[in-house]
Formats: sequence, C-alpha cells, structure tokens
Amino acid sequence: MSVKRNILLNPGPATTTDTVKASLMTPDMCHREQDFVDVIEKLRIDLVKIAHGNENDHVAVLFSGSGTINMDVSLNSLLPEGKKVLIINNGAYSSRAVDIANYYGLAYVELKSDFACPINVDDVKKSFADNDDIALVYTTHHETGSGILNDIRSIGHIVHEHNAVFVADTTSSFALVPIDIVKDNVDFILASAQKGIAAMPGLSFIIGKRHLIEKSKDYPKRSYYTNLYRQYYYFEYNGEMQFTPPVQLVYAASQGVKEYFLEGEENKHNRIIRINQAIHDGLKRLGFKETIKRENQGPLVVSALYPNDSHWNFKKVHDYVYERGFILFPRPVGGVQAFRVGSLGAIDVTDIERFFIVLQEALLSLKIEVPVRY
Repeated sequence: MSVKRNILLNPGPATTTDTVKASLMTPDMCHREQDFVDVIEKLRIDLVKIAHGNENDHVAVLFSGSGTINMDVSLNSLLPEGKKVLIINNGAYSSRAVDIANYYGLAYVELKSDFACPINVDDVKKSFADNDDIALVYTTHHETGSGILNDIRSIGHIVHEHNAVFVADTTSSFALVPIDIVKDNVDFILASAQKGIAAMPGLSFIIGKRHLIEKSKDYPKRSYYTNLYRQYYYFEYNGEMQFTPPVQLVYAASQGVKEYFLEGEENKHNRIIRINQAIHDGLKRLGFKETIKRENQGPLVVSALYPNDSHWNFKKVHDYVYERGFILFPRPVGGVQAFRVGSLGAIDVTDIERFFIVLQEALLSLKIEVPVRY
C-alpha cells in the first residue's frame, strides 16, 4: 500500500515513517490477551528508559487521549487536600493548566510571565516565599506556541528545596531534546505518542515516581477516568489499562520507540538541531523576522511574523504549500500574528530545503515581495 508522504511542519502531530504506519495493520487483537499485555508492558519500560529513569523508582502510566489528558490527570491526581499548585505560566499550554485548575476548583497560584521569555527562576523562589502551602508545581518544558524552552532543571531544584512535587509537561520535547528525569529534578514528565516518538495521536503517558503515585492514593478523588493512581494500579496488578486502550496506537507507538532507539538519542538530537538551523536559514533568506529571540528558543519550533505586505494571506500561502505536500500551522502566538515551522517528526534537512523552495514559489505566485518586508 502506497501512502502519500506529507511533511508536517506544524508542531505536532508529526510526520511518521512508513514502518510506523504499517504497524497499525496488525492482526485484530483483544487488549486482554497476553500477547498485547507483553507489548504494552515493554512500551512502558522503554518509555522510562528514554526518560533516563530506572524501573525501581520510575514507571510509565499510559492513557487514551491527547496530551491534554496528561495535564488533567496530573493536576487532579497529585494535589493533596488543603494545598496549592503553583502553575508557572509563560505560554499557551501552561495557560491551559490554569484552565484545568479552575475547572476542578483547585487552589492554585499562577506565576505568569512574558510569553516571549523563558521563566525567571528568581520569580519561582519568590512564589514559594509568598506561599508556604505549595505542594505541587506545574510548568511546560517546551512551549510549542512560541518555541521557548524553559530551564526545568533549575526550576526543579528550587521546587525540591521546598519539598514540593514537580510536574513538567514535555509533550513536544520528549524524545527530541534529551531529558533526564533524575538529573533534571523532575518528578513527573508528560508526553504523547504523536510528537517525539513520531507515532500516532491518541496515546499519552505520564512517567514519574512510583512512591509519589502510591502516596496520591489518599488524595482527594477528583476524577474517575483520569485518576493517576487507579490507572497505575491496573497496570501494576493486572498488566492492563483499566479501560479499553487504543490497541493499534500502542503498536504504532512501540514501533516509534523502536526506531528512536535505532537512531539513538544523540543522533536524533543532532538531526533536530540540523533541521532547526535549516529553518532559521530559510526564514532569513526569505526575509522573515522571528517572534522570539534566538537565545530564548529551543530547537523545535520557530515562530515567524506575518510580513507587512498587502498581498500577504496566510491561508493562501498555506494552501499552496499544502497542495505540494507541506503542512504549516497558523494561529497567533500570544496575540502576535505569526506562523510556526516545526522540526518534529521523521524529516530531515532535505525536506526543509525543498519546503523553502516551495514557500518562495508561493510568495511569488501571490505577488508578495521577496525578501518579505515589515
């Protein structure tokens, strides 16, 4: 079966390999069969390895859903009675965590900072100084809305100095930027199959400390389906999800993880850096300005400002490149009119070079001045 290869430059889901696609075509399987239980157990162990955790202290708990389900699970499950969660917010995804806290009626402190800048650790220290009842801290490692990469290691150090639990949403950085759950002072990391391991949307996972999950058994029960301890218990004692998992997506994720290890962490990270540099070079060549200072960016997403040209029309640009196999993502970044170019997925520099040829063709076809002007 031949499948058209699209180059997804949106910040997830990501371009997949043919072998990941083919893994969806497994024989029909009941999720209670031992063959499948073995597959999902190996996947859980491998995810902990990617995070540089160890099997004694750390465990991966899988959920059916997009990355937002992890946010829901961690916030509703890990906050003790009578305590507050500190949500460190410098982007759209940490803002979503605030929405979740409000929805559940959780007590929280929001440390909100400039969406164009990384988190200032001195502000984190001040939040603890002003609030002696913070038990849980939540932030986003890589804000895909802007491309900013936050210093979770320094934040985690402060969190642990205050004996709080640290949750980092690594949905768009896991298996792309090396993360060491121990050295980076993180208790729980959140991620999904459709980004770093370049598999399919619909399967998400939380990797974290066993003893903290077991401790959370006695915390307030705020959700039935998305309670972390319940899901952990079913995995540990039955080897299964408590409810029907997305079986084919588990096979695809397992293949994505296999290909991650075949490429190797360092080789993959170097490829991501090469792709990111090619994106910066291509945008500069066409005259685009970036919304975030280069020193504040990670290597995963670059945000480019819409040019000041009466012929500019993002939808028309999008449609032109889409018809030629390249997918861009619009949406303003922090209220700024911009589009994003991501380096996630099974792509390489040659794909980026071809994209910028097509993008230039799109601009010229629409009579947009090149280099673009502001």
